[in-house]
Amino acid sequence: MNRIIFIALVSIVLLSSCRSRVVVAEPQTVTVVKKLPRSYKVVKIKGHRYYYFNGRHYKKTRKGYVVVRV
Repeated sequence: MNRIIFIALVSIVLLSSCRSRVVVAEPQTVTVVKKLPRSYKVVKIKGHRYYYFNGRHYKKTRKGYVVVRV
């Protein structure tokens, strides 16, 4: 009888500890620039090409240039 109670308690503890927590975050605003000014600089960081202007890094996309954090 004690063995059955022990197995039941261990099963409850193991099953309850496998729960995961899901956090839903609001999407951040995205800044898209159609055309960069002429004075931008091309920089490579960790093998990726970025465009640097006015203290911000941009990544090229189909719709223009997106401000990214590097």
